[in-house]
This record gives sequence, C-alpha cells and structure tokens, in this order.
Amino acid sequence: MEQLETGRLILREWNMNDAADLYEYAKSKKVGPMAGWKPHANIEETKKILQMFIEENETWAICLKATGKVIGSIGLHCSSREHERSLGYVLSEDFWGKGLVYEAAKCIMEYAFRILKLEIISVVHFPFNIQSKRVIEKLGFQYIETKEKATKIFDGTEYDDVCYAITKEEFYNLNL
Repeated sequence: MEQLETGRLILREWNMNDAADLYEYAKSKKVGPMAGWKPHANIEETKKILQMFIEENETWAICLKATGKVIGSIGLHCSSREHERSLGYVLSEDFWGKGLVYEAAKCIMEYAFRILKLEIISVVHFPFNIQSKRVIEKLGFQYIETKEKATKIFDGTEYDDVCYAITKEEFYNLNL
C-alpha cells in the first residue's frame, strides 16, 4: 500500500500505534452508525479492528499532515468484478464539513485509476447519510440504483443501499 498525500492529508498504512486515535472517533455514537457499524465499546475492541485493517491492507489511515493525528479511514474494498473496487470512508465528527473526505477520496480515486488500473469504482450510502451523498455527488459518481433493505447493521436494523459508480473515463472527464 503506497502512502499518498494531499494538501492537508497523509493517507498511509495503519499500525498498532494508531489505536488511541482510532478509538477516539470510533467510540462516537454518530460516526460508526453512519457507516453501519457499532460504536467501539473499548480500546480492546478497537485494537481487534485495527489488526484486521492491517491484515486486510485495503484501508488507509487518514492523517492530518500538520499533526500526524489519525482522523479517519478510507479504503478500496474488493468487489466481485475484476477491475472494480468499492470506496468506503469514515471521518471523525470533529472534522466533518471541512472537505477532508472529498480531498482524500479524490486522491484515492486518482491512485485507483492511474496506478491500480481500475476501470470502475462504486460507492454506497444509507438514505439518511446526506453528508456522504453530497461527497459522492461532488466526486462525480453517477446514481445507479437503490437496493431495498440490502444491509443489516449491527443492531439488526435493515437499510437501503443507495448505489453509485464512476468509470475511469468519467473521472478524467470531470477535471476535479
């Protein structure tokens, strides 16, 4: 996994020293449920998730360039189709509304199309996650479909998946 940089961010591999920063935002009752996972109950739970991030090696830590603090994660997750990955991200609520997810996602998309030679990137959000919807649309993703009750989250609630995709050609035609 390559380390990537934007104007304000460093996107890098996770390591076990990131546990405290990850727990700081993952325990929030606002952060995890927006993506379908339960808030972390304790640092030990966070360490188990962090170990999974390290082993799977498909999720970058989003770090502030100025301080090195981990404030979120962004990943390109395997898809059932060759040359396609699914974008996923989460950000500490302390940093919502500052354009940081857009900045990180744009960088990851460039990397995915240029270096990984992907042809398409997909992304999904729950209908109530309007912040993600705005980021997804600003990045140029095109709405594909809404899959009813496609995801069952940690508490048993079922949500629709609002699905989008963007091709390499569409991305490069946007001039973001």
